[in-house]
Amino acid sequence: MSLDHLLRFWRKDPTIQDCVAAWQTQPARPACNKPIPHDLHPELVKYLQQAGVNHLYSHQASTFQTVQQGSHVVVVTSTASGKTLAYNLPILDALLRDQNARALYLFPTKALTQDQLDKLEGINTSLAESSLPPGVYDGDTPSTQRTGIRRNARILLTNPDMLHTGILPHHTLWAELFSHLRFVVLDELHSYRGVFGSHVANVLRRLRRVARYYGSNPQFIMTSATISNPGELAGKLIEDDVVLVDNDGAPHGEKHFIIYNPPLVNKELGIRRSVLMESVRLAGDLLSESIQTIVFGRSRPAVEVMLSYLRAEHSDQPERVRGYRSGYLPMERRAIEKGLREREIDAVVATTALELGIDIGQLEAAVLAGYPGTIAGTWQEAGRAGRSDKPALAVLITAANALDQFLARNPQYFFGRSPEMALIQPDNLLILLDHIRSAAFELPFQPGEAFGRLPIDQLTEFLQYLEQNSQLHSNDGTYFWIADQYPASNVSLRNISPDRYLLQVEEEDRLRTIGQVDGESAFWMVHPQAVYLHEGQPYLVENLDLEHHIARLSLFVGDYYTDTISNTSVVSNSILKEDTCPGCVRAYGELSVTTQVTGFKQIRWYTHEQLGTGEVTLPASTLTTLGYWLMLKEDTVERLRAMGAWTNDSNQYGPGWNKLRGQIRARDGFICQACGKPEAPGQQHDIHHKVPFRAFTNPEAANQPDNLVTLCSICHRRAELSVRMRSGLSGLAYLVGNLAPLFLMCDAHDIGIHSDPLAVLHSGLLGDGPHPSVVVYDAIPGGIGLSERLYELQTELLARALESVKDCPCSDGCPSCVGPGGEFGSGGKNETRAILEAILDGSSTGK
Repeated sequence: MSLDHLLRFWRKDPTIQDCVAAWQTQPARPACNKPIPHDLHPELVKYLQQAGVNHLYSHQASTFQTVQQGSHVVVVTSTASGKTLAYNLPILDALLRDQNARALYLFPTKALTQDQLDKLEGINTSLAESSLPPGVYDGDTPSTQRTGIRRNARILLTNPDMLHTGILPHHTLWAELFSHLRFVVLDELHSYRGVFGSHVANVLRRLRRVARYYGSNPQFIMTSATISNPGELAGKLIEDDVVLVDNDGAPHGEKHFIIYNPPLVNKELGIRRSVLMESVRLAGDLLSESIQTIVFGRSRPAVEVMLSYLRAEHSDQPERVRGYRSGYLPMERRAIEKGLREREIDAVVATTALELGIDIGQLEAAVLAGYPGTIAGTWQEAGRAGRSDKPALAVLITAANALDQFLARNPQYFFGRSPEMALIQPDNLLILLDHIRSAAFELPFQPGEAFGRLPIDQLTEFLQYLEQNSQLHSNDGTYFWIADQYPASNVSLRNISPDRYLLQVEEEDRLRTIGQVDGESAFWMVHPQAVYLHEGQPYLVENLDLEHHIARLSLFVGDYYTDTISNTSVVSNSILKEDTCPGCVRAYGELSVTTQVTGFKQIRWYTHEQLGTGEVTLPASTLTTLGYWLMLKEDTVERLRAMGAWTNDSNQYGPGWNKLRGQIRARDGFICQACGKPEAPGQQHDIHHKVPFRAFTNPEAANQPDNLVTLCSICHRRAELSVRMRSGLSGLAYLVGNLAPLFLMCDAHDIGIHSDPLAVLHSGLLGDGPHPSVVVYDAIPGGIGLSERLYELQTELLARALESVKDCPCSDGCPSCVGPGGEFGSGGKNETRAILEAILDGSSTGK
């Protein structure tokens, strides 16, 4: 069956059509061709002819001409439009004419670097005398090959991380490269946003500084897709004028884009069928008709869960369905990419590791299991299908969270909005200071020397600060690095822990390493007794060695996977901004966020039934960052209490509660009725209400002995997680956390959210006493101002939140609006609405 045939079937299938929120079809487009430039080097003309290329697309011809004129350029065209050839032709032409010239290619991932190496090696072997040898220099390059690459490679392929830690600090070993550096390629420009982009902008400052020292001034060629400000972003990254080439001349076939909202299984509770299960279902339809497909998951566990389901459905040939994500070893990734290109693999389930332009052949369909978090990211993933002039399909399957459901109910917001702007802040204090340290290590700062476009007086202040901290020494205005440490090695461009935990499995008296996870992910991915999924195979984590950074795993046969339970606390350190609004006070400043993984849930496959819980003892981690907190005024809380729309007050259990507690503990033998743990001397167990106290109209009814049970503190906390009264405050936090990416144009994991009815946060307007608060913070050390943007956009953000609550058809809270309540709990939808109305317009409370 062809893709067209399957789509006709879907249009007639009511189980599909009833879930289609939007179905947009983009018509096919023919190519816009231009002749091969008459002044192109003959060797390259010959190569193109041998490859069957008799013309260039219009954007390729424009790029060649712009580069020949000496301008920096950014090429912005659709996915699989031939951007690689667009920058390769002018660079190879120049290097063939100048035998000393060198080029540096920067890619955001090692996988993409390896992919481009294969293409360049193919071109080089076709040239007379193979005069343009390329070489990859990254963390996977064997030490025995590194000297030869430094000496021989005319085109060096690497990533910003290796340039930052392995090349610039050791530039004397690369004198030949920097002395003759003619071009720098920055591929996949749209990935350089936020923290990563801000770091890379500073790495490029250092690169240009070192190049000037050796007498070169390289020309930059950049490529991008699916963002609205590529020229602005390119200009900020290299701090120079850039010519935009966006006359896309590549052809593409007809493209279908479907927004699919999984069916409701409980309308009153707003519960929908699992996004993972629906993704597996539609991908299964595609696979059954031999339509080569990529499925994108939003997390590494999601990828492994869907991979397991798909392999179970196609058990006759499970090797034809593969996974692809970070943590897989390089050789595994190369084999998967090759299998896709040669159509030995029918489907791949991937994270965004395959979103960028790695060559995996011409896939016919892309299934997106949940909204990627940005419109630009959505189009990027969808673009992995249809990499030819044949018809293609992309399906966005919306999850139950508020952001996905907002888009499902408002598809015009997605289709009618230009891709977002990619934002960077290279002069962020913490980021900038790290790179000034690194630059000083590489070369002394001379009197009056600049660092990019940073004002010289500001640079001087930084240098003086480093001198005061005994890291620099000044002599006649020149600043020299004198500290023992190697500064770049302590700076991660991606703001993840530089630590890595190896994942080892014991096999036949030896340990086999199957992968790795970064230090920040280890506590929630491979804590003791976690079920870790790799290539669809479950492993049980037997031990996590914090000292040697090793997780020991064993093969696991069971019917469940695990999910972590964690506790978070927030403390404000300082206020940078604060003002009053109707119903609340908002503030922005520095926060300390402490998180500790305390346990895990065991969840049954397919049914997602919670089977049990476990306890984990791991150290807490503290993040110092920037955040924005919204504090309700006391008169607002009083109005909400009067309306019956406030459930965050401490429970008043009535007279005689302490006596009743003692009676219930004695009845239960002073033993936790869940885990059997006896009371320790001087430490009493808790008394838990089986049906929540707030579900009753009076204490007497709630405090009946058959509704009370003795639990230790750990079991009590777990019970409260599953049977809880969701308050309006936590509902507000849920909404804000889900909708924030619409305004920040960032990934959801870039921000954190926390609510506390008794938060002790600084406020010059309300005082520092406890105030009901919602906190949004940059989930990045030091912060980059994401929460500051929300502080400024509070009214618009909360208006969208109120709209989501009003439009949601559920009765009292669900994952699509304020989040679900517990099994016997209240969802808090009406309370959340009342809080939002009180903040947006104090006079509207109660309407």
